[in-house]
Amino acid sequence: MTRRRYPVALAVACAWFLAHHASAAADVLTYHGAMNRSGHYVVPALTWERAGALRPDEKFRAKISGHVYAQPLFWRGGDPRRLVVATEDNVVQALDANTGAELWTRRLGGPVPRSSLPCGNINPLGVTGTPVIEESKQAVYLNAAVETRSGPRHLVFALSLKDGAVLPGWPVDVGEALARRHQPFVAAAQNQRGALAILAGRVFVPFGGHFGDCGDYHGIVVGIGLSDPTDVVSWATRARGGGIWAPGGVASDGRSLFAATGNTFGASSFADGEAVVRLGADLRRSGDKRDLFAPSDWQALDRRDADLGGTNPLPLDVPADGGTKPLLLALGKDRKAYLLDRNNLGGIDGSIAHATVAESAIITAPAAYPGQDGMLVAMHATGAQCPAVRRGAGLLVLKIGTRPQPGVSTAWCGAVRGAGAPIVTTTDGHSNPIVWMLGAEGDNRLHGFRGDTGEPLFTGPPLSGLRHFQTLIATEDRLYVAADGAVYAFGF
Repeated sequence: MTRRRYPVALAVACAWFLAHHASAAADVLTYHGAMNRSGHYVVPALTWERAGALRPDEKFRAKISGHVYAQPLFWRGGDPRRLVVATEDNVVQALDANTGAELWTRRLGGPVPRSSLPCGNINPLGVTGTPVIEESKQAVYLNAAVETRSGPRHLVFALSLKDGAVLPGWPVDVGEALARRHQPFVAAAQNQRGALAILAGRVFVPFGGHFGDCGDYHGIVVGIGLSDPTDVVSWATRARGGGIWAPGGVASDGRSLFAATGNTFGASSFADGEAVVRLGADLRRSGDKRDLFAPSDWQALDRRDADLGGTNPLPLDVPADGGTKPLLLALGKDRKAYLLDRNNLGGIDGSIAHATVAESAIITAPAAYPGQDGMLVAMHATGAQCPAVRRGAGLLVLKIGTRPQPGVSTAWCGAVRGAGAPIVTTTDGHSNPIVWMLGAEGDNRLHGFRGDTGEPLFTGPPLSGLRHFQTLIATEDRLYVAADGAVYAFGF
């Protein structure tokens, strides 16, 4: 493409991206602001210049009950605007987004103590995966691990956003629902870390295992009808293991769901582990290689626990001659980035490009935003091609391009000590990009960088109670961070 035509193509691509992928600074109804998990928020007032003036809002005081791994949600439909936060104590709270005052609290039952589980590293275990809001029903959906007399159970709840009331027909006991489909489900061995998603009238809940890979667990996606919670569909890995445990859960491009699975155990032939899987809303198993990708060395990855399941697949629409090209980015604990054709995942060894981009395992939730003649993807990782002065920097930004052919390269690296999941803000879908990342379980600070160059713009004060993989959300006037016992607000 000539230099003269490029600005027009970029403008068209950015407009398309904004319409389909960026979350305008309004409601935050799901993980990273959109079902494609882009983590791209449009905040017109948050320019590069104003980022340096970001300050904790001392008037916002929000207390919550329990440890927090899930991302908070934001809903403007109530009066006042409200944040929804769920914790490992199985407590869901709605907070006034202006002041932090509690609007309602719902306790979902006792969480599961570590002593009731075969392994794991979360104690107690309650709500871990990020909930999802269905605005037309004014309801929030979430999975809670609940301790009962018969042992741990996974219950999927639907709560009214207005007052926290449990909606009729809910909760759904996942084990009982799958038993009716003759699908095994060992509730104590299964864990629900990934964000929930909504597509075509169903809420989708991904499952994996616990830290330690113990017990008879599978990578499972369960779909439950929003209007009829007895309408349950499911998909599961054929081999034991293959957990779907990325913080971003399953992603969607509006037509399909995409899940990444982890390592399987004892599989002598391919049985759905180490894979990216495309699923329809009916979760029917497909034998078509266009609906599946796995690296050619999947068995070696199984043995090394170097799986793809730690990061959600990321749908990308990348500028290309004549428009955009639909791609999918998968990131692995094998330190590699795999670029896939979203219309044809390619089967075993079917990537259209791959590269070793990190020095250590990639376990994260990435964020995507437009760059010059391509897309940029930010993630927590130790970049393999970072400049010497940025080695071990903690924040890696990749460039995904299509010219002259699809490929992956390192754009820039930023210094963050900690394991947060980044987001990106722009003022209009492409201008003033800022990458924000928490140094969770590291320096515990909020960091902001220019999205085009990596220049540091902001470093906040230490925050207490941050858990690894924690991300943040952006609204029209604040950034919000959930942590153990509290929610922090930053104003600009």
